[in-house]
Amino acid sequence: MSFKILGTGSSLPALRVTNDDLSKKVDTSDEWIVSKTGIKERRILSSESLTDIATDACVKALESANAKIEDIDLIICATTLGDMYIPSMACLVAEKLGAKVPSFDVNAACSGFVYALDVAAGYFARKKVKKVLVVSAEQLSKHVNWQDRTTCVLFGDGAAAVVLGEGNNLLAIRLTCVPDSTALYANYTGGVSPFDTREKLSPYINMNGQAVYRFAVNAACNDLTAVIKEANLNENDISHILLHQANMRIIDAAIAHIKIPKDKFINSIDRTGNVSAVSIPLLLDEANKAKKFKKGDLLAISAFGAGLTTGACVIRW
Repeated sequence: MSFKILGTGSSLPALRVTNDDLSKKVDTSDEWIVSKTGIKERRILSSESLTDIATDACVKALESANAKIEDIDLIICATTLGDMYIPSMACLVAEKLGAKVPSFDVNAACSGFVYALDVAAGYFARKKVKKVLVVSAEQLSKHVNWQDRTTCVLFGDGAAAVVLGEGNNLLAIRLTCVPDSTALYANYTGGVSPFDTREKLSPYINMNGQAVYRFAVNAACNDLTAVIKEANLNENDISHILLHQANMRIIDAAIAHIKIPKDKFINSIDRTGNVSAVSIPLLLDEANKAKKFKKGDLLAISAFGAGLTTGACVIRW
């Protein structure tokens, strides 16, 4: 027993920030950003809270699944930074939804959604649940230095969710971590302890772009090959590929190295930027709404992020 996807939902902030908008705040241009990243715009939280859009994504996923919140036995949220440190983002969403079920967060950075799927699969395998709500919610706008053109142009905010039910549609899943706290990180600088004598660190995202690029391309190719083989399939069997939307250069490099036609890769990075753990479920929801998936389609998913973590899986639609 693993699970099947019963419904999807997503919610993006109302504020669209284009490359031209950013060029008024930092030394950059639309041409430079598109050529380096493939990103044209991103959504940024302004008047809404992350809890607001995460709850909205969950409501839409429940509607898509023809389910009620009373049907849900567990809520898992993949996030790097919720609206509060305590309680968890999952608890904030549960409160908004009126749910009274176990609720907790998973933080594996951009791989968080796949990690959350693996956690959910364990609950289904132990027959502890019948329906699980998995939501990814990210507000990267609070992590970045808006004066640093190498990072602020990359990220966006958003939320997306799936409702999982009993089934056997998870055919293979693979999680990895190659511990590295220097390639991509953001320091926690909160707290006012009078006993803390350490130097105050920068709170912004720091990234070694070349190191992340090499890791991401290798991870995507290796993980996709591994999970497809583990599912007793070959590349020709796969209907659609959903890669973490980090940078179009990474996606193009992965496409060049794996034996799957480019038209099977689903992308949204030009409109959303890197939304961390939200990227994959957002792709799922957009493709589902556009009716790109048909019953029985085989989806191969690969994500990679700070940690350095990776998560990949094969799911039958």
